[in-house]
Formats: sequence, structure tokens, C-alpha cells
Amino acid sequence: MSDTTPRLLAAVDLGSNSFHLVVGREEHGRLQIIDRLKEMVRLGAGLTPDRRLTPEARERALACLARFGQRLRGLPPEAVRAVGTNTLRQLRDGGEFLREARRALGHPIEVVAGREEARLIYLGVAHGLAAGDETRLVVDIGGGSTELIIGQGMEPRERESLEMGCVSYSRRFFGDGRITRKRMDKAILAGRLEIRPVRAFYDAGNWDLAVGSSGTIRAIRDLVQNLGWSDRGITRRSLKKLRKALVEAGHVERLDLPGLSENRRPVLAGGVAVLSAVFKALDIERMRVSDLALREGLLFELLGSIHHHDSRAATVAMLADRYGLDTAQAERVSTTALALFDQAAKDWHLVHPGLRPMLDWAARLHEIGLAISHNGHHKHGAYILRHADLPGFSRQGQALLAALVHTHRGKFARKPFRLVSEEARPSARRLAVLLRLAVLLHRGRNPRSRPAPELLVEGDHLALTFPPGWLAGHPLTHAELTREAKRLERGGFSLAFS
Repeated sequence: MSDTTPRLLAAVDLGSNSFHLVVGREEHGRLQIIDRLKEMVRLGAGLTPDRRLTPEARERALACLARFGQRLRGLPPEAVRAVGTNTLRQLRDGGEFLREARRALGHPIEVVAGREEARLIYLGVAHGLAAGDETRLVVDIGGGSTELIIGQGMEPRERESLEMGCVSYSRRFFGDGRITRKRMDKAILAGRLEIRPVRAFYDAGNWDLAVGSSGTIRAIRDLVQNLGWSDRGITRRSLKKLRKALVEAGHVERLDLPGLSENRRPVLAGGVAVLSAVFKALDIERMRVSDLALREGLLFELLGSIHHHDSRAATVAMLADRYGLDTAQAERVSTTALALFDQAAKDWHLVHPGLRPMLDWAARLHEIGLAISHNGHHKHGAYILRHADLPGFSRQGQALLAALVHTHRGKFARKPFRLVSEEARPSARRLAVLLRLAVLLHRGRNPRSRPAPELLVEGDHLALTFPPGWLAGHPLTHAELTREAKRLERGGFSLAFS
């Protein structure tokens, strides 16, 4: 496709209350939203106490994703990104559900951590605001979590995800449908207690403009405007009047407010309680409302990656700097690993566009554990990458990156791949083999050494061919390849070299 040909990009947001699909058209570097689909799936309401989905919730979700999949049919993998949020973060049988969901949608589904969700929300909201130097507080109330972000321009500075949402609070405090002043006050107090540990970062003295996003906040804005209580956004006074109206109605089924949809009715009380807690805890007087949120943030992230502005690459560079990595050595390992990848990709079916950059990032970070200790530094590195806040990376992406770093030396075990999705494990193990070979070939850390072996692969059999005389001139590398062949054999691979 030429640079002037319009291309379609799509983002899918699997929220705890609603599933959203947004399709955008990119032309000359600009993005225009051309289609939106939304279904109230109520995934969070179908989460049982033992963190499993009820059959009904699973069926609703898969049926919705199948419909979304029909709209996405024909789009290449690199043009679609689908993410799950709070409910999928909690789900005990998440791997099984995600496999079914992928089949229904036709594309992989990533689960993002709360702080990564917050970053994507801010990216979407920021693109919808006029350019300015003001510091913004962005609040997004989802079905199971609430994200708070402070940022300036396109850059978030503080990000937090709190365990409170319109679905979870409606179930917890208004589960039988009754709405009383005591219950509302109790819900607001619980929300303020949830905010309390981070309040110092987000209170009114740290920002100039408060902006809300998400269906809950948009619904509240529409209600207070329809009732004539606010003519612009949501004010503290209009929110107080809405709370009073809910309490006077007394029950979810008796809520009769202009513009309130049947789908929003069951979760309105919980959403109002959460937003009230945010207003009170952070001393907000007025909140503007954005029509852009997580899914638009995903689209802009996709657009950036297409034009080689991947936030994950920036994260890797930041980590390399923070941990003082030997970037020259990392560059040598990366160059060799990618050269091996390019030779093996076709026969090993490493076709997903995300695999090559993942190998590159693992090569650049493979020594990150040295910041803790040389002994077992591959394990220390994996721990850092598995648990750190890595902007741009999904949970699955972090798990893969950690597994590659864990297995770049020592025994080639299967255990480090246990957190990698089952369908991704075969490719992950093959990437690990390529990284191991690249690290081995540069163990001498010689800046003048440029090994350029030819690699042939067939199934799990590898054959490396070096230039004439190269191995004879590198006896230590020859000995290490002999030992590596034995280690790979125990891991299910065979290695021959000459």
C-alpha cells in the first residue's frame, strides 16, 4: 500500500460493562473515525465470586465478538488491536476465554494492566482536546475500575487505576435495586477511601482542567444537561441534584430520567457514587466531558506504530538508560538475533508483525538483571520485566518479553513460558532459541566481531554454517556451541553447526 492510499484501522475495547469497536481511516497521516459499534455486554456483572464468567456472560461476550469479527473481516493483523480491561484482568480462566474470544473476533486480544489502560485513555482524550499548555486531570469510570491520569499535552505524568467502577459499585451497594441515602453515602465513602492513598497526586492543586471520559460520565453529563442542572459539562451542584433524584426514586426500576437508557439504568447509581467520590476527594467543581477514550487511544497508538512511533520502543530505551545497560553490546546481540530471525521466519512461520520487534527488545534488555546481580541475572531480568510498569506493553507482551530474557542463557526450560499464552508458546520458544544463539555468539563482547552464519531451519532442527575458517579461529565459541546443542536438545531442539 502506498503512503497516499487510505488505510483502515480498528480498535476493540472489551470493557467490564460495554464492548466497543471503532474503525478509523488514515489518510496523509490523519485519522478520521468512520464507524462505531457498541454493545452492552455486562461482562463484569457476569463475574462470579470465584472469578469465573457465568455461561450467560460468556455467551453474550462471544456473540458480540463474532459480530465485531464480521465487521473486521479482511483487515490485516497489524491494522487491528483489541484489548481487555478490568474484568479480564480478574478472570481466573482468562486463557481459555481469550482463546474462544480470539476465534470469535478473528484477532488476538490483549489484556492490559490498569496503568497501561490509563495511558491509553489519556492518549485518546488528549487527541480530542484543543492544544494547550494546561495540566489536565482525566477521569475515566469503567465497569470495574476508575482511571485517574494527570498529563500535559500528549504526555501523561501520573497514572493510576482504582478498583471501583459503575458495575462493581452497583452490585456491591445497590445489588437489590434499592437506592437510599445511607447506601449512597456508604458507596461514596468507599470510593473516597479507595482514592485516599493517591489523593495527594491528583487533588485540585495539581491540575488546571478536569476532563471525564467513558460511557458513565457521558451519561451523567447528558442527564444533568437534559434536566437543566448544568449547561456545560458536570458541576458539583448538578451531581448533587442527580444523587438526590436517585435517592428520591428509591429503586432502579423507578428511575425515570430524560435520556436515561434501559441499558444504563442498572449501573447508574454505582456510577454516580464513584463520580461523586472523585469530585469530593479531588475537590472538583466542574468537569468537561470528552467523547474520546480508550478505543480512540488504541487507534492513535496503532497509527503511531504504523509510522514507526511505537511507545514500546521508547519504553525499552528508557529501561536501558535507567538500568545503565551496555547499549553497544545490546546492539550487537540485536543485530545478530534479527539476522537469524530473517533467515528463519518463513520456515518457522514467524509471520506475526509483532514478533520481530519483540526479539529486538528482548535482545536490548537481556542484561537488565545485571543491575541486581550477575548470578542468575537472567532470572532477575525476567522478574523486573514481568512486574515493572512498561508503557505500551500488554500483560501478554510483558510475559513474552520476560520469558525471552529468562531463557537467554542457562538451561532451556519450559517453565518460563507458562505465562505466555498457549497459542503463542511455539513462536516464543523459537524466538528464545534465536536470542540464545545471538547472545552466545557475542559472549566475548568484542566490538569487531561480526559473526554472520547462515541459518537453515526445518521443524525444530537448526543448522548453522559459518564462513570457512571462522570456527577454527574462535575455539571458545565452538566449545560453547557444542554445549548449547546439548541444552537445546533437552528443550526439544537440535542444533548442528559447521
